[in-house]
Amino acid sequence: MKNLFLQFYNGVMDAEWNPLRAIPSLALRHLIMQLLSWMWCIIFASIVGSWYFFGLSAIAHSLLLAGVAITVGTFESTASKYDVKRRL
Repeated sequence: MKNLFLQFYNGVMDAEWNPLRAIPSLALRHLIMQLLSWMWCIIFASIVGSWYFFGLSAIAHSLLLAGVAITVGTFESTASKYDVKRRL
């Protein structure tokens, strides 16, 4: 039973197992998984009827994602401008 649940979970949640693995770009796979997760959050929030809490959560998550995007953009532009090599 545990193995069956793990296979089901990986088939949906792991981009290395689900059909998105055919997309060569890891960034694009991640973006698609993010969009799907937002879609399911909206669906479940509408089912439960918690639009107020979903709105607060969506705003908070949008701010967090914007902060991450700005930070990554800043790091990438600085690295390309000064020809910095990545350590990872």
